[in-house]
Amino acid sequence: MRLEPLGDRVVLKQLVAEETTKSGIVLPGQSKEKPQQAEVVAVGPGGMVDGNEVVMNVSVGDQVIYSKYAGTEVEFDKDTYIIVKQSDILAIIK
Repeated sequence: MRLEPLGDRVVLKQLVAEETTKSGIVLPGQSKEKPQQAEVVAVGPGGMVDGNEVVMNVSVGDQVIYSKYAGTEVEFDKDTYIIVKQSDILAIIK
């Protein structure tokens, strides 16, 4: 089984949070924020969504930055994924 998003939805796998800063300071668990970076795992077909033509600009394997409070967290095959609309993706990391 696999997740296959519909419409303009994108399935993201959140990247692991850094446990130390660049200067070497170790961060305790509660002070770490969830990173807003993720890898694209699956992309919906796009097409007509709410009467507008949507062209998908991301592809599987892209690393992206998404809105802080966007999407829905789901657990699937013991992994946690985030399903967001393409408009909630702010940038592709190149």
